[in-house]
Amino acid sequence: MLNLFKSSKVNSLQKKYDRLMKEAYDLSKSNPDESLQKQKEAQEIQRKIIATPL
Repeated sequence: MLNLFKSSKVNSLQKKYDRLMKEAYDLSKSNPDESLQKQKEAQEIQRKIIATPL
């Protein structure tokens, strides 16, 4: 039961990561500086995902 809650936390972080990377890709064509900022935010989310114990 507790494992279910942890996986949902990872899933929500993964969705946020995916959204940020898509935004970064879209911005890369029009505003590279904002794109880099989104990529940095996505990297922070990715670190949280990796640090979350299974």
